Amino acid sequence: MKVLRTLESLGAAVMREGVYVLPDTPMNRRALESLSEYVAKGAGSAHMLLADATSPAQQEALRKLFDRTARYQELVKTVVSLRVGYGVSDPGAISRVLHKQRRDFEAITALDFFPTAARDRAREALAEAEAAVRKLLFPAQTQAAIGPGEKLLGRTWATRKPLWADRLACAWLIRRFVDPEATLVWLDKTQDVPSGAVGFAFDGARFANSATRVTFEEMLARLDMAKNLALGKIGGIVHFLEARGAPVPEAAGVQTLLQGALRRSAGEDELLGEAEMTFDLLYEAYCEPAKR
Repeated sequence: MKVLRTLESLGAAVMREGVYVLPDTPMNRRALESLSEYVAKGAGSAHMLLADATSPAQQEALRKLFDRTARYQELVKTVVSLRVGYGVSDPGAISRVLHKQRRDFEAITALDFFPTAARDRAREALAEAEAAVRKLLFPAQTQAAIGPGEKLLGRTWATRKPLWADRLACAWLIRRFVDPEATLVWLDKTQDVPSGAVGFAFDGARFANSATRVTFEEMLARLDMAKNLALGKIGGIVHFLEARGAPVPEAAGVQTLLQGALRRSAGEDELLGEAEMTFDLLYEAYCEPAKR
């Protein structure tokens, strides 16, 4: 079962029972070599063979084994169905559904070895829905403008290592509410900020600590998100974990979860993925249901 689950997680296609195929990439080779070693240690046998399709028809048949179109179409159907709730349902609830769809989209694209137009349609549908829901959540927000004609969508965002509560919370806020397709960069202490990137949570960054607020709180204020009570409560926890001040009962539990995430994560991207689950749950818990 472990072997089967691993093959599934790699996106392997089934040719017949016991025969699986993956595109020949260095990453896939390493993964299959590791899996073969695991099988051998269990007194089993596994063979890695390089298959070369000898005709365009065979190549096309192999590509079809990895076609993710149906999964993209299902995702688009879910995203489009949310439109009936615009202006009626709680925008926070719609946002949470969209966030799950965003994660599903990322999971599909990670195993989409031969992208088609279906991926672009799904990306566009998500971006349009996220933009519409941001307007509902933050009607007074200037759509992420931080300068004349400057936008915060589709940008590279950079912060410095090591990552802790404020930087992790800011990264979550960016991907969750500000720029869902953001590229996040983790800089060493002496590393220069990439050209065109938006810096956050370090001295001299576009978004940084002030005399009374940590960066997460500064972002809420400057992007007109401070009226969101759930985000405000999360800001209070982040402030206490970074700067102390007035005690926050939930802070100890959040600190424990983040410490656990730090210990089990192999790198910054993995750490953010773990932290995002914590902040998602906090936001879910703090969100007030819409009054009817």
